[in-house]
Amino acid sequence: MKISVSVEIAAPVEKAWDAYVSPDAINQWNFASDDWQCRDAKVDLRVGGKFSSHMEAKDGSFEFDFEGTYTNIVQHNLLEYSFGDRSARVVFEQVGDSSKVTVEFDAEDENEVEMQREGWQSILNNYATYVLEH
Repeated sequence: MKISVSVEIAAPVEKAWDAYVSPDAINQWNFASDDWQCRDAKVDLRVGGKFSSHMEAKDGSFEFDFEGTYTNIVQHNLLEYSFGDRSARVVFEQVGDSSKVTVEFDAEDENEVEMQREGWQSILNNYATYVLEH
């Protein structure tokens, strides 16, 4: 099953793209709630290149690495990647003076679909806030 989340940002698509693929930016927005953080993001932005983000609860109770491999890249328009046996695609669209960013990903079996949708949407909302503030 595919899950889709999206956000519109009052910024040009180039700015939205840059914030999505810059390790320094990713460290600032890639978490679903304020009690989590992302550190040590790495991006090798090329087909076959790897990416990773070290995610951790601020209280040290849990941590994990989110990592994958880029399978298709169209600058300022599309990122596709695999992570484990799942895949995702991120579409960047210029809509007037704004950017629409849509993430579609394969659901996993451990958590409810709505929980997954809410988590990924929260991360995308943090990303949108970051783009607007920087």
